[in-house]
Amino acid sequence: MGDDLITSFENAKKNILNSVKPLGSEFIPITAAYNRVLYEDIVSEIMVPPADDSARDGYAIIAADTRGATKSNPIRLQVVGEIRAGESAAGKKVTPGTAIRIMTGAPIPQNTDSVVQFEDTDEKNGHVDIFVEVKPGQNYRPAGETIRKGDTVLLRGKRLNSADIGILASLNYSLVKVYKQPVVAIISTGDELADPGADIKSGHIRNANAYTIYTEVKKCNAIPEYMGIAKDTLTDVKEIFLKALKANVVISTGGVSKGRYDFVKDIYTALGIEIQFEKVKIRPGKPFTFGKKGDKLFFGLPGNTVPTLTSFIQFVRPALLSLMGAKQLEKPVVNATLEEDINNNSDSVNLVRGYFTIKNNEFYVTSTGGQKPSMLRSMSGANCLIIVPGKIVKLRAGEKVPIQLIDHEEIY
Repeated sequence: MGDDLITSFENAKKNILNSVKPLGSEFIPITAAYNRVLYEDIVSEIMVPPADDSARDGYAIIAADTRGATKSNPIRLQVVGEIRAGESAAGKKVTPGTAIRIMTGAPIPQNTDSVVQFEDTDEKNGHVDIFVEVKPGQNYRPAGETIRKGDTVLLRGKRLNSADIGILASLNYSLVKVYKQPVVAIISTGDELADPGADIKSGHIRNANAYTIYTEVKKCNAIPEYMGIAKDTLTDVKEIFLKALKANVVISTGGVSKGRYDFVKDIYTALGIEIQFEKVKIRPGKPFTFGKKGDKLFFGLPGNTVPTLTSFIQFVRPALLSLMGAKQLEKPVVNATLEEDINNNSDSVNLVRGYFTIKNNEFYVTSTGGQKPSMLRSMSGANCLIIVPGKIVKLRAGEKVPIQLIDHEEIY
């Protein structure tokens, strides 16, 4: 495999997403549906509210009865009843000169065209004084004001937020049909790695990548399964990959360069995984292998901690969301004013760890310091990535640059 399998940043994204086939569906309780992706449009079979009701605690009245009402010259109406939320308005009727006490959400009685709130009234001895003129329709919610029967309320492919869950409940959904979550096997490779809590020897380092990626997979609402560390032998790497094949997606970190003990690409070949590319014109993260076998996706991420994370954000995360049927896949990109000079000695797209602030409704951005691929701490302090196109030698303070907001979800 040579440099013929190197691809551009944009082509890598397109190739990956073109390889994704969304998973099937399942019904789940709406209490478990937050951040899951709808499998089908939600079309309302009812009206919300189901009947005309009151938007305020007050009095159901005929608006014309309040003409000329002021604090010093109130209009007096006879109170002929009360309707509480949850009660029926059957048999209750407002006529000229009368009012019915009503609570928020209670059904509107016959002949009523408005509601005056308690704060603008004073009730004594079976009569209510009204201190303001009320317009027809005031504090009055007609049936179907929020949702009408036949409305398409939520679209297939939408990731459900808390308001969506409330809408589903209001439409009498206890279960909702959503896309299944992909199972994501996570493999670390390298004799030098030791998991947290394990004994560590001279020359060993703690395995950070598996836990970074595990967390990112969970943030996507996919199901991570950590497979452990494969030692730098062909046999060990193959064995752990065979166990991982039950997953929908396999992510490995390390072992994708040209080192003597980098076996991941050899394993792809041995297992019949079709390699689509093995390098991307991006910095950090040029060594990046993507392959597929049937509907299964395989991502070989770099071994250094920062490119592992940035590669996941750019390439793996959109693929996982697409597997779950989501339509919005990319984190938002906005323009920001650069607050420092940035040198670029690469002809690839350079993703500089940055921190943006907002001043006078404008975005400003600076780097988070050292940009070596092993400096995960600089990623911890970042809330964006400054996108530096290839072949740009230097960006100067004051220039506008595109930044990707990595702490934000997609913008719909």
